Amino acid sequence: MFFLLWLFVLGLISYYLLQNGTSRITRTPIWLLWLVMMAPALIWSGWILVYGTSKTVPPELVIIPFLVCPFLYWFLVQLGRKKITAETAEQLAAEATEPAKPKPPVRPIDAAEEASLRDCFPWSIYFLRDLEFRPQAVICRGQLRTNPEAAYQAIRENVERLFGDRFLVVFQNSLSGQPFFAIVPNPSHQSGETPVKKESVTRPLFALALLLITVFTTTLVGARLAGVTEQALQSNPSILLQGLSYSLALITILAIHESGHYLAARFYKIRTTLPYFIPIPFFLGTFGAFIQIRSPIPNRRALFDVSIAGPLAGLVATVPLLIWGLNHSTIVPLSDKSGMLNFESFKPSFSLLMTLLSKLTLGGALNAETAIDLHPVAVAGYLGLIVTAFNLMPVGQLDGGHIVHAMFGQRASMAIGQVARLCMLLLSFLEQGLLLWAIILFFTPLNDEPALNDVSELDNRRDFLGLMAIGLLLMILLPAPRVLLEWLNV
Repeated sequence: MFFLLWLFVLGLISYYLLQNGTSRITRTPIWLLWLVMMAPALIWSGWILVYGTSKTVPPELVIIPFLVCPFLYWFLVQLGRKKITAETAEQLAAEATEPAKPKPPVRPIDAAEEASLRDCFPWSIYFLRDLEFRPQAVICRGQLRTNPEAAYQAIRENVERLFGDRFLVVFQNSLSGQPFFAIVPNPSHQSGETPVKKESVTRPLFALALLLITVFTTTLVGARLAGVTEQALQSNPSILLQGLSYSLALITILAIHESGHYLAARFYKIRTTLPYFIPIPFFLGTFGAFIQIRSPIPNRRALFDVSIAGPLAGLVATVPLLIWGLNHSTIVPLSDKSGMLNFESFKPSFSLLMTLLSKLTLGGALNAETAIDLHPVAVAGYLGLIVTAFNLMPVGQLDGGHIVHAMFGQRASMAIGQVARLCMLLLSFLEQGLLLWAIILFFTPLNDEPALNDVSELDNRRDFLGLMAIGLLLMILLPAPRVLLEWLNV
């Protein structure tokens, strides 16, 4: 039932993305594109519904749809692709902007301002060769002759001195690896004719309401984990408080995770919302929490710091709660139903980090013939570890995708993301509980939004911290080696 629910949610999200994105560039029916996109998930879920998780999905049913469907999707999009003219390109760009914002002019600068813009590029910093005018930007191509950070700083100051806050200066690498500048209209530009009011993005009452609702839904789930039946709850509603330990532990982990992102964004003066929780009255009681960034990321250093702050902060809260919960859990005999998704008969050997933490906490009581009946706080800590691992996946706009983007650049991060999705799919053959995770990653876009200065690289300290984050992901996801399991007797 849970698998079908996830498939339904995934289908709705996929259709929404197609309807609001792909439909603008192709005449191919959206329902057909959606069916092709969802074909691998539908095939795999159909197999599980018929045969259950006891029978492994044949490799050909995994590999063939995974290889054929992307090509078929691309072919169908190209088959119905609309002819893009200058008028339709401007219309598509206008549709992508928020309705409340004024439409930018067809040419951002006039002929008189072009000469002034050329003067913003000193030949000793960035030797400007040509300007390419587009409806939404002026592309400035040339040769970089100094440090990327110094070049961006100098040229941005020159543009701001000449045009004020009228434009944003974007510094990116082309497909050939050559850095170029783009001068784009600033949506927050203040002018006498079309003043733009900066509305507050923090909605504390809304965030508080979502938090209180999530406390209630997670408390309901926590009560069920504590063994409270529906009949007992109806006869004595006060026993619902037994679910508070799970609720408070899980909300603490999620709140600290998102607060890490929020505080790092505020440090770099990036406009962002408060953390918003997503309550649901079933499953885990929540789909997690998130923040929305409402202003451009200034550089790859800020992108890295904001992205890694969440998982690190969440991990600091997760590990102590997980160890406390494991210490108050009970040992039960190993059964055929023991596994990574059975909280009443949990087997930690699927994860190297969970194996080490479980053995460190429970000692000799945990062996090869036993499993763990997780305490509700241990369940919350375990879920916090899973949330950390999922966010650290180096795919698209997940935290891990931002991290590898900041470390290696946008093009390399997309290649790394594709490899990560394939590896996750292969790993799901060893552990069926990871199949849904692999499916979600398959439908996660690989591209990530660039920073304003997307050329300057990170320092060695941040590169090392990023590699440690990837190592943490591997420790959570990869199973414990057989040699270690035999040595620990787990």
